[in-house]
Amino acid sequence: MDDLAFRAASRADLPAIVAMLADDSLGTARESADDPSYAAAFDQIDADPRNTLVVADRAGEVVGTMQLTYIPSLTYRGGERLQIEAVRIRADQRGRGLGREMIQWAIDQGRARGCRLVQLTTDKRRDDAHRFYASLGFAATHEGMKLTL
Repeated sequence: MDDLAFRAASRADLPAIVAMLADDSLGTARESADDPSYAAAFDQIDADPRNTLVVADRAGEVVGTMQLTYIPSLTYRGGERLQIEAVRIRADQRGRGLGREMIQWAIDQGRARGCRLVQLTTDKRRDDAHRFYASLGFAATHEGMKLTL
């Protein structure tokens, strides 16, 4: 994918990012494009040196997104870990290898930073995502738990 670039998201990218978050079976019920809280959340992520909201940009269009968070840890001999969250591919770009390229790029970022572990969560209802992440070498070694507030 020669015209693909990964970059830090800008505020101008928010409408495209929120549209991707809402454009799936789980996100449609919890996301709302006209909610002003996205801008506040973006500002917090953007100001935090341990967080990067990334977009995949193809010819000036946002076609994918993910959030990378670097977490300091005492485990793994004090090694930092990379958390990958909110991975989304624009609907018309799915099935073309973009997700694989995005996750590999994120792993490379973690490796270059010296992270000892890359982790992510994926909803139990996303069977295709489970197969996808397993194909990249991720193993379901833990049972994740969440409490919605």
